[in-house]
Amino acid sequence: MTALPPPVADSQLSGGWRSLPARAENLGLSVVLAAMMAMPLLEVLLRGLLHVELKGQASIVQHLTLIAGMMGAAIAAREGGLLSLSSVDLFIKGTWRLVARSVSAAVAAVVTALLCLASVRFVLSEREAGGTFAYGVPLWIVQVALPLGFALVTLRILWRASDKWKWRGAAIALAGLLALCAMSPPVPPPQLVIPAFALLLLATVLGAPIFAALGGAGLILFWHDGSPIASLTVDHYGLVTNPTLPTVPLFTLAGYFLAEGGASRRLIRLFRALVGQLRGGPAILVALVCAFFTSFTGASGVTILALGALLMPVLLAAGYSQRTALGLLTGTGSLGLLLPPCLPLIFYGVIAGVDIKDMFLGGIIPGILLIVLTAIWGISQAPRGAGALQRFDWRETRLAVWDAKWELLIPVVALGALFSGLATPVQAAALTAFYAFVVETFVYQDLRPFGDSPRVMAESGVLVGGVLLILGVALGFTNYLAFAEIPARAVDWVTATVHSKWAFLLLLNLFLIVVGALMDIYSAIVIVVPLLVPLGRAFGIDPIHLGIVFLANLGLGSLTPPVGVNLFLASLRFNQPMSAVVRSVIPMLIVLLIGVLLITYIPAMTTTLPRWFGR
Repeated sequence: MTALPPPVADSQLSGGWRSLPARAENLGLSVVLAAMMAMPLLEVLLRGLLHVELKGQASIVQHLTLIAGMMGAAIAAREGGLLSLSSVDLFIKGTWRLVARSVSAAVAAVVTALLCLASVRFVLSEREAGGTFAYGVPLWIVQVALPLGFALVTLRILWRASDKWKWRGAAIALAGLLALCAMSPPVPPPQLVIPAFALLLLATVLGAPIFAALGGAGLILFWHDGSPIASLTVDHYGLVTNPTLPTVPLFTLAGYFLAEGGASRRLIRLFRALVGQLRGGPAILVALVCAFFTSFTGASGVTILALGALLMPVLLAAGYSQRTALGLLTGTGSLGLLLPPCLPLIFYGVIAGVDIKDMFLGGIIPGILLIVLTAIWGISQAPRGAGALQRFDWRETRLAVWDAKWELLIPVVALGALFSGLATPVQAAALTAFYAFVVETFVYQDLRPFGDSPRVMAESGVLVGGVLLILGVALGFTNYLAFAEIPARAVDWVTATVHSKWAFLLLLNLFLIVVGALMDIYSAIVIVVPLLVPLGRAFGIDPIHLGIVFLANLGLGSLTPPVGVNLFLASLRFNQPMSAVVRSVIPMLIVLLIGVLLITYIPAMTTTLPRWFGR
């Protein structure tokens, strides 16, 4: 089972706020994100009004991303919100469940402790190098966030192994034994590689976090070769301080302000006024609202869990069957993954070396296509006479547009700033986050400035921290694969076996649907994309087209029975058995598969806008 859980729930973080240390930690994360939002805007204002450049601003924001990522990961570990590939402990009871948690926690803690050790060695080497951060501050002082973050995650994984000291102690003892074997192996490391991978696989199945599985794989491979494990931290540090990466937490923050404010109610009212009188209008409404929110939050699971309670009654009241409504809401959770400024588009661009503006442009037409196909299916499933239940009301439409006008401008603000050339991607993301904050806090007053806003910022930081932790440790693993020339070998084998570009794309679709079902989208980007890009190049596939095909298939994989993540989240959100969710989603799966095939075999849908407006 693949699980991409939603961010830490309100109850969890708000509960954490009652503890003074937890409250300080949450507040610190929100302050870091606020600084990331403010500094690019301050740079624009100073340069535009006073022609003064804010020295070191870009480097500061990049390293604030590092700090925010590690703080978010530490809070996620504190609240039990680290992303995992398996939740097998939910299906076992009694002593076996306690054993599973202890084993998975012990293995994850050892991996994290070794990553902490690697980070310490990295920081010590950077201290000897004597680099500076900004304004003469030694760079190593900022880099200390890496070992501190990993140390906190280690301790919290062990603490959460059980609420009983007996089993918590068992996890600590097992972790100590494993750490001793790793540091002083009883036999040569090459002889322990297979047992180590078997233990790591077992822990992953039992619920160890994704980052531990990927980081552990990298550690085992480096251990086998006798290579310094500090190189894993070098890769992690290089990724999270990438100049483009601050766009990720900033766009995520904008999405969270929208989701936590009253944007969903206002947009539902607006789209109901616009399309409610049409046959299948409620289905069109669901497709539009879900695509809007997923494009900003970047996680289809968040959309299902956050909007499901609002949209299910809309569909049922319009006469849709429970089964159709369930399938529609499960499928529409991933609709916005191709629309800018969705996070997977940014991550793909960073990993594949493709301009983010081109990725944004390339995803627009395919994203709209999937929405249109979903709407058509929703219309076909509408009860007869449903369109006559409501007449178009100009007055209600004007009022709804006026009520939602500030939120309707958010895509204009984000994309206008980015494509106008007036702002860098980071500045555009900062402007979008600040605009969403002002709109939801001061214009609509749905969020209290000093009550709700820090909590929302901390929640978005937790999701970002968990994702960046996965990406950072996974990059070391993929770089090892590159060092071992795995991509080159894959290119040789595939080009010798498959001779047609179109046959390759078909096989790629099948492969990626399976990957999307078994792996969360962020891990898949870091692990699969470095292997995929050389293959695409060998077959002459445009890198933007390859990226959109990649993401569209992963979105489809999240719906694929029996282990697609959206199936489990819909089952949880709507309190329906998995068998009912699977039956309900099959028509949507077929509809979206048609869309994915059209996107795959009509490259012009993806490449036209980048050719006209980008590059």
